[in-house]
Amino acid sequence: MSDELIIFAEEDSNDSDSLANTSNARPWKVLVVDDDKDVHEATKFGLKGLVFLNQPLELIHAYSASEATAILSAESNIAVILLDVVMETEHAGLELIKVIRDDLQLHNTRIILRTGQPGYAPEIEVILKYDINDYKNKADLTRTRLYTTVTAAIRSFSEITAIDTSRKGLERIVHASSELMSLHGIRELANGIITQLAALLGIPAEGMICFKTNPDPQMNADDFTVVAASGELAAGISSQSFTVEDANIRAMLSDSASKRRSVENEYACVLFFPSECRNDMLLYLDIQRPLEDTEQQLLEVFCRNISVCLDNATILDRLHNYAYFDSLLDIPNRVSFANHIDKMMQKQVENQVIILIDIDHFSGINDTLGTESGDELLRLIANRFSSFLPEDIFICRVSGDTFGLMGPQESLIPKNISDNLSKPFQLFGDDLSISITQGFYVLKDANISGTNAIKRANIALKRAKAIVRGDAVEYTHEIERETHQRMLLLQGLRKAHAENELYLAYQPQIDLHTGRINGLEALMRWKTKSGTMITPDQFIPVAESSGMIVPLGEWVMETALRDLEYLEKQYNLNLQMGINISPAQFRHPNFLEMVSHKLQNLTLAAEQIEFEVTESVAMMDTEKVREILQVIHDSGARVAIDDFGTGFSCLSYLETLNFDRLKIDKSFIDKMMSKTTSTHIPEMIISLGKDLNMAVIAEGVETEEQVERLKELSCFEAQGYFFGRPMELSQLKEWIENHIA
Repeated sequence: MSDELIIFAEEDSNDSDSLANTSNARPWKVLVVDDDKDVHEATKFGLKGLVFLNQPLELIHAYSASEATAILSAESNIAVILLDVVMETEHAGLELIKVIRDDLQLHNTRIILRTGQPGYAPEIEVILKYDINDYKNKADLTRTRLYTTVTAAIRSFSEITAIDTSRKGLERIVHASSELMSLHGIRELANGIITQLAALLGIPAEGMICFKTNPDPQMNADDFTVVAASGELAAGISSQSFTVEDANIRAMLSDSASKRRSVENEYACVLFFPSECRNDMLLYLDIQRPLEDTEQQLLEVFCRNISVCLDNATILDRLHNYAYFDSLLDIPNRVSFANHIDKMMQKQVENQVIILIDIDHFSGINDTLGTESGDELLRLIANRFSSFLPEDIFICRVSGDTFGLMGPQESLIPKNISDNLSKPFQLFGDDLSISITQGFYVLKDANISGTNAIKRANIALKRAKAIVRGDAVEYTHEIERETHQRMLLLQGLRKAHAENELYLAYQPQIDLHTGRINGLEALMRWKTKSGTMITPDQFIPVAESSGMIVPLGEWVMETALRDLEYLEKQYNLNLQMGINISPAQFRHPNFLEMVSHKLQNLTLAAEQIEFEVTESVAMMDTEKVREILQVIHDSGARVAIDDFGTGFSCLSYLETLNFDRLKIDKSFIDKMMSKTTSTHIPEMIISLGKDLNMAVIAEGVETEEQVERLKELSCFEAQGYFFGRPMELSQLKEWIENHIA
């Protein structure tokens, strides 16, 4: 059956009267559970004006899990719950989920979990453990995404409730109708109706069931598509559907459709089955005799009951389509992909390859051109695949901007795919070029499932995105082992943070004029309970990619400031504390609020705090970076560029953004005494700092010769092993006491 027959009322309705009646319609109830009043206000704004199936939205607000429980016990038909994770307790939201599902038995209500602390709530673990329907970070929920998420949840609730209601109603209908409910899908239901009616009336099964090809009443009423037929009327049918050819039958169908009721003559009848899903069905039955009054009454009851079956079958067809096909592109989805792989493996088809294709920087296209352009680009890409790939290639949309392909290895060569997709796309009249990144897996393991095969291709894709954007990477067991090790490292890091295995080490910063200590840099270290040291270059990238760097960064800041206050009380040296800020922390929406809170509670001068960022931060949204830097400077704190010279070569940001100090990377200091071009880089950085009125400090200083050379270049701040290694607080105290003695 055409997808055009299965649509939601609001998607094609421009009837102003219908929209005007929404104020009287039963609203969709959405419960917002969050202890932050601002979140409630933001949600009100984000969902303002949402109308679904001509029903408005009603927001109900709860500010704690206990308040939400009381509301859910009293209120009925709550469609969606927007639930915060951390409220009265760290896991209040998760505990409420169990109450909703187990105690209150609310299984149809959709639960969307929201968290503002992604480092504390690992998404995969939560989804597996708790009966939720979606999981979102508050930072990611723009108004459009919130609107889309809630609409999708209401859509799901509506369909599940409709199925549940239909099921309960069908338990009370006549025997013939209840038997029909055992059938699945429109076509199977249609065939069953003809058989049941023929048996009910005691006549041969001579009939056909059809739908109007176009449900619009303004269109030609003579357009019908037959979905089932039996007896002589089925003769010659070879395709899945055919058009009504007989003029007499077509005339009766048109009469019934226009009147929206059943019609009959002495030889035939057309039964009209209205559907709330806008899929009115008509059954032509060759009865060869007039119907008796009792038969007419029976058919009237039968039609009403079958309409319920029809709506249910329509919904089941739609849900089946949602389960196996992508609604945007009308191509198979990930579930279909896994099933297809399983079938091919059962057939023992050889030389097959699975490729996952990710569109590079697709989110940027959505952000700059809009989601409508992003959706259209996905359609164009899907069409491009169909145009150049052989017919035996399975094409699907796995998720978001990721496509999946499966077919013979000789037909799926990554370079050919990349070359074909690199040709410009005509996007609303403009040329747009893209690049892609690919991960592929050659099917060799005869026992692997479709799901695991996709997983392996995805492992390769993630590796490609991490190291060779725009290229292709083949899955190997070594890559999977490394991925597994990263996961174990992340789990270990979470445990280490919880069990206080992490600590800070401080490296002194020295004034070369006086030889006295004038600052410290706080460095995170990890020592396991067994005594093994995990180096920062191992765990910091994992923390950044997982989002855990945000809570870790807050812990570092709190610990470093507390230790600085202690040292100042002990020694009164007016030291400056350098605290590293990762790009993930810097762009986090709560970063400035967290910094402001820490500095407000500081007993020392804010000028003693220096935040160290890398050059990559300067390459973010310039206006946003400038705004953050301005707030930091207004507080009195300072900002330094760490590892200067090793990142981006564009230096224009130094003039436009407000930085206080440049840190010369150790790699340049190491080469400073050799006879290479690298020896000039420290000199250029020092000169640049002077021109821009910025302080300069050298990192990684290890020899007396380097110290003297830095003095010659007028760089009078340095840190490195020559002065002192990074030390725990107790060691640092001993070092300071020896140094100032």
